[in-house]
Amino acid sequence: MIFTRLAHYASTWAKKGLPGYCAFCLSPESRASWCQECFMQLPWNDSGCFRCKEPLDAGCVASVQAVCGHCREQPPAFTAATVELLFEGPIRALVHDFKFNASPRAGMLLVELMMANVPNELGSALLPVPMHTVRARKRGFNQSYWLATQLGRQVELPVIKAECLKQQPSQRTLNRNERMHNLMGAFRINGPLPKHLTIIDDVVTTGATGHALAREALRAGAQRVDIWAVARTPLIHN
Repeated sequence: MIFTRLAHYASTWAKKGLPGYCAFCLSPESRASWCQECFMQLPWNDSGCFRCKEPLDAGCVASVQAVCGHCREQPPAFTAATVELLFEGPIRALVHDFKFNASPRAGMLLVELMMANVPNELGSALLPVPMHTVRARKRGFNQSYWLATQLGRQVELPVIKAECLKQQPSQRTLNRNERMHNLMGAFRINGPLPKHLTIIDDVVTTGATGHALAREALRAGAQRVDIWAVARTPLIHN
């Protein structure tokens, strides 16, 4: 019930853009964009895989670097992921308002939530997931590039651009292997690149996009690629 209420208030807040109020329950809050109670009740991804942040059973997490079965069997091209929220409830509402309604207020809250959990190692540059020009024109902006630009200013890192060469059909109904197959050869990055960089995205669904982009970055000269995103959709939901 709390998440239903928070999702409703998140949508209301994002449209009104009221400063000085909690983004989720609209109670007066001058020190942050949310009240502590709502912040604590967000869908946190507390026990995710070190590499892809797929949620793990709490009893199976033996260390902070526990790895899921998918990453053990088919290690992704990226090394680690920082994705501290689940794509549920109010987070889903905020991402949708930002992504499909181009709400800058919702976008700034997502940036603040990402800044609440900055990766221990960011490398030397940020790499937003690119969008094909046709889709970018249709949507009006690339949400990953927008996030990367805002984050780059705060962590004082440059933003590197990549190209999306293939216009992908919707991948919502595809599984992890099908997505990986579709994304083969989808990206291009002109090197040279710094040794360590971090991919920026809004939602990690299967990890296929991050894997494809990280593989291209390694081909272009990077030695390590990580991921930093807003939220993770558990594979069980895909």
